[in-house]
Amino acid sequence: MTNHITDLANADAILIIGGNPAENHPVAFKWIARAMEKGAKLIVVDPRLTRSAAAAHLYAPMRSGTDIAFLGGMINYILQNKLYLEDYVRGYTNASFLINPNFGFSDGVFAGYDAAKRTYDKSTWAYQLDAEGLPKRDATLNDPNSVFQWLKKHYSRYTLDRVSAITGTPQDLLEAVYKTYAETGKPDKAGTIMYAMGQTQHT
Repeated sequence: MTNHITDLANADAILIIGGNPAENHPVAFKWIARAMEKGAKLIVVDPRLTRSAAAAHLYAPMRSGTDIAFLGGMINYILQNKLYLEDYVRGYTNASFLINPNFGFSDGVFAGYDAAKRTYDKSTWAYQLDAEGLPKRDATLNDPNSVFQWLKKHYSRYTLDRVSAITGTPQDLLEAVYKTYAETGKPDKAGTIMYAMGQTQHT
């Protein structure tokens, strides 16, 4: 999370992944408890049954180091089921920006990869610009070169089957976590992810 810890009290769903604030950050957990008193759902994803996990409405065990696959599955689930706040995505993110048509992605490798040098030429990793140097946009989010469509393409590989096979988390539990968190994709709801070092140290 990037907001102040006191703001946790305003969340309707809190996803803790890669951390254990009940033991390691009890001051932050106080604000989680306040959110839960107001009806917030606490979700914990962790290989171990920690004190945070013991307090959760939903605990999803997973194999150590599979955090990114778990989150990739959540992104795919939200996109495929249109559980995002579309007005926000369209107006306040780069989802509508158009990417260079020469950009590409295949089997985990982005355009411009030089296998001999093991480096990338990133010249196609850029937005299409208009005459004023501003990114071109597609307000419908349907253009195949839009960030939104590339996001959908990139994460489409993270099906419930594949994520379950990678993480060891049962499919029904994956779907329960994804669905519970995605319920915050509405104008009057707020979700937060406490990701700590478990996410920033993985690729």
